Amino acid sequence: MTDLHIRPLDPVADLPLVTAFYADAPDFWLLAEGAAPGPAKAQEFFDDCPPGSDPEASHRLGLFLGDRLSGLAELSFAFPRPEDAYLGLMILGPWAQGAGNGRRFLAHVEALARQADCPSLYLGVLDRNPRGRAFWEREGFAATGDWRRTEQGDHVFRMVKPL
Repeated sequence: MTDLHIRPLDPVADLPLVTAFYADAPDFWLLAEGAAPGPAKAQEFFDDCPPGSDPEASHRLGLFLGDRLSGLAELSFAFPRPEDAYLGLMILGPWAQGAGNGRRFLAHVEALARQADCPSLYLGVLDRNPRGRAFWEREGFAATGDWRRTEQGDHVFRMVKPL
């Protein structure tokens, strides 16, 4: 089994790793935005967070298989309610999928949300991403009934998991 570890990512030192990861694993961005991500998208990973959240309080995490960055997650707080946590992004490279790495990564994220005393973990899933939605449902997330339309005209459905 490959050595799996998860660690916080630094916005300066790890920006080249995130940029390279996006180049190697553009699938989500091609689906979500119709274009491969570039360096600006990698920088957004370190800067973006939901409305009302403090970017300094967010966790920017990397999942590594050996020395290779193989997944990214961004966990923010105070959205949609002040006491909640929000998983703004969690993606794995194709080489890291199907081996339980997503489940292990999510367990780490959930542990951080629990440490912050958040009662619920929210996320959004694209309507064009049935594989993603199936993963979240298997992991205990349920639709809230809330949704929004993206700039590309797709629907993003909010899901929640009680912690």
